[in-house]
Amino acid sequence: MEGVMMKNKDQYAVAVRKPDGEIIVDKNVYRGILPDTKIKKMPFIRGVLNFIESLTLGMKTLMYSASFFEEEPETRKKQDTKKSGQNKESAVMGMTMAVSVLAAVVLFMLIPYLISTLFQKWIASQIVVSILEGVLRMAIFLGYILLIARLEDIQRVFMYHGAEHKCINCIEHGMELNVENVRKSSRLHKRCGTSFLFLVVCISIIFFLFIRTDSGLMRIFVRLLLVPVIAGCAYELIRLAGRSDCIWIRLISMPGMALQKLTTKEPDDDMIEVGIASVEAVFDWEAYIREKEDLP
Repeated sequence: MEGVMMKNKDQYAVAVRKPDGEIIVDKNVYRGILPDTKIKKMPFIRGVLNFIESLTLGMKTLMYSASFFEEEPETRKKQDTKKSGQNKESAVMGMTMAVSVLAAVVLFMLIPYLISTLFQKWIASQIVVSILEGVLRMAIFLGYILLIARLEDIQRVFMYHGAEHKCINCIEHGMELNVENVRKSSRLHKRCGTSFLFLVVCISIIFFLFIRTDSGLMRIFVRLLLVPVIAGCAYELIRLAGRSDCIWIRLISMPGMALQKLTTKEPDDDMIEVGIASVEAVFDWEAYIREKEDLP
């Protein structure tokens, strides 16, 4: 809320524009759920771990930014210094994450399947039913994004999302990180979470198309079991998209980047300043550009 989070290796920073106009930057270290282990580098498994860590860190930074817009900031500040307050905040964050993940699984995985089973009375082919399930899943996903994009508060979040992408694109294209250069940079990026979620939906359609079992409960169980596998596959594709620019990768990335036109909006200069502050807290962009210029 009214801020941007940037992460570079184990360091992350949250820059927030306070109600009085001041930009405050909070820089911390987050080593993840399995720090310094080989399993974090294993293909597909690293995608699942990265997804869990992103949810954890995202929820933590969201609660941090939201705290600046509570009615009694002085009271909040005093309470935050108490250990009991910190434990309560952690419990709320964990519960919120669990409910959010459960709601996402029900909405995007189970409901499309349950609706598709209603058509089995008229459709004999299991493949056709599975295709229908995939169409329903994609429709619910796109409908959800279209719906939340109409909310005023979410539109501001999407503007900050655009500022984040524009800052990254500015640096990756070798330009000095300032408001003018960021403003003219693209708000679309291959490694965006929107593209990741779109790939998750697409891969799930392909995977579930080949599930063959007569038991409805078993089909539900297999779908739930495959969620981490699907997330791992989507992560590997997003990771590859960030490293390759071949025609096939561009084609795979195009739908997700087109969807980003809904989940990112053009930010104003104040938002861009927040994005720049978060980048500069964790990343030496000047050294990166110098190194890039020295490459043959």
